[in-house]
Amino acid sequence: MQGLKDFIPGKRKAKYINQLLKVGFDTIDFGSFVSPKVIPQMQDTAEVLKLLDLSNTTSKLLAIVANVRGAEEAVRYDEISYLGFPFSISETFQQRNTNKSIVEALNVLDEIQQLCVKHDKQLVSYISMGFGNPYNDPYDADVVSKFTEILVSLGISIISLADTIGVSDTDNIAYLYTHLIQDHPEVEFGAHLHSHPATAIDKIEAAYHAGCRRFDGAIRGYGGCPMAKDDLVGNIATELMLSHFENKIPTLGINREAFQDSMAASTAIFG
Repeated sequence: MQGLKDFIPGKRKAKYINQLLKVGFDTIDFGSFVSPKVIPQMQDTAEVLKLLDLSNTTSKLLAIVANVRGAEEAVRYDEISYLGFPFSISETFQQRNTNKSIVEALNVLDEIQQLCVKHDKQLVSYISMGFGNPYNDPYDADVVSKFTEILVSLGISIISLADTIGVSDTDNIAYLYTHLIQDHPEVEFGAHLHSHPATAIDKIEAAYHAGCRRFDGAIRGYGGCPMAKDDLVGNIATELMLSHFENKIPTLGINREAFQDSMAASTAIFG
């Protein structure tokens, strides 16, 4: 929802998320504690949280934060299990996304990790521009490996590679996950991939075969990062991943009827 110009009232946001909570997803990325001036759509995250019904769900909640102040607010809520931070290995994008340099962002990550430990939360660090960037900033697999090692040294145990602009392919996906998982077996690596629908399943399959088991998706492939660039590539559609994985993993635990209701509900939100 973050890139939509028209503000969605909190009750409508909560109604949609409450429907998602019935499906059986492991985690719901439900909101962001970020500056309302930068991302106006997320200004009511705290109010939305109060309207969520967590009494009959196994799903955990994840909130995005971009600075220590946002993290300090997020850790106050027992309902939130995960804090997500968009760390970028592109200097240009880190500045655009959080108004910080990479070095400053690492210092913020360290402080947020300490807050998470203190308040019994888990920090999910995204590696934005994890498969390349459009700014000609330095990038190769060694850069990804170097920053992964730094994140691990901070005690971060969930790291999600984010293809923010849809430039990944099956070869670099397979290479990165194979080597990172081998080098850091204690880390849960995730895949936050953006893709044209025609190549989405190939990318998901490459990550899965390389050992990745944490996948982010968005119903109908909506969304994208408004701080990236103008010609955004959408998120991988959740329904594509579900149909693919259900043939492989019969114990996914997904309530298909609730998911179909969520698909229908998404139309009211996104048009």
